[in-house]
Amino acid sequence: MKLKKTNTSKTDGNNSFHIDKKSRQKRYNFYYIYRKSLLLKKRSRNFAWLLTATLIIYNRITRKTRTFMVIKDGMNWFERAIKRLFDFTAALFGLIALSPLFLYIIFILYRQKEGSPIYRQERIGYKGKPFNILKFRTMRVDSEKAGEAILASKNDDRLTKVGKTLRESHLDELPQLINVLKGEMSFVGPRPERKHFIDKISKENPNYEYIYLMRPGLTSKATIYNGYTDTMEKMLIRLNMDLEYLRTRSLWGDFKLIILTVTNIVKGNKL
Repeated sequence: MKLKKTNTSKTDGNNSFHIDKKSRQKRYNFYYIYRKSLLLKKRSRNFAWLLTATLIIYNRITRKTRTFMVIKDGMNWFERAIKRLFDFTAALFGLIALSPLFLYIIFILYRQKEGSPIYRQERIGYKGKPFNILKFRTMRVDSEKAGEAILASKNDDRLTKVGKTLRESHLDELPQLINVLKGEMSFVGPRPERKHFIDKISKENPNYEYIYLMRPGLTSKATIYNGYTDTMEKMLIRLNMDLEYLRTRSLWGDFKLIILTVTNIVKGNKL
């Protein structure tokens, strides 16, 4: 990690240190705390040394190395308010405009006799609060008969005939417009996950807690470029992409992701 020496102002002529932009994005570790302590006053320096020693001892005892990132939301409060207003308006319009399609799909699923046409599943969302995500049913009622959470895959044999078509066309996600309308989700944001898998991901990368700063989304950069998330490796890649989205997100960026998602769906590209 490089420390650059620069002048803070032309008037006082004092010298100070700052960390370059690339270094700020690196994960905090013991060496960083040590280097940073050299720049502090004596009392603060002693405290930093004590903190470093404590962390080293803790690491030796637990045999674990915990790394954390410091990420700042790319949107300010005003941009987040505009984003929420857009979500509410677009979701309401979408539900009204697509209501005939909703009724048609519900009718087909009802004739299939595979349980309720609308499937509810608990996910963890904004501020770490659980909510019920809504989808059109695509799998058999006994898809998780053992009661253990199982990751869905592209060619999952638990899919029904109608469900496979809905899944490939992403029409199974339409009921989530209700989640968006209620404020539980957004059009753009990280895909919500179940507590079972969040616990597994957090063991590999404790930075998952930053995801709770955002409302889950119908689409995201990870959804478009990372494909179907059916392995732990892909989950960790998706997490890193979602954290990058949090750091750089903007209203214009969200608009581009929505257009890109719609374009891919219309062209038949699998997300």
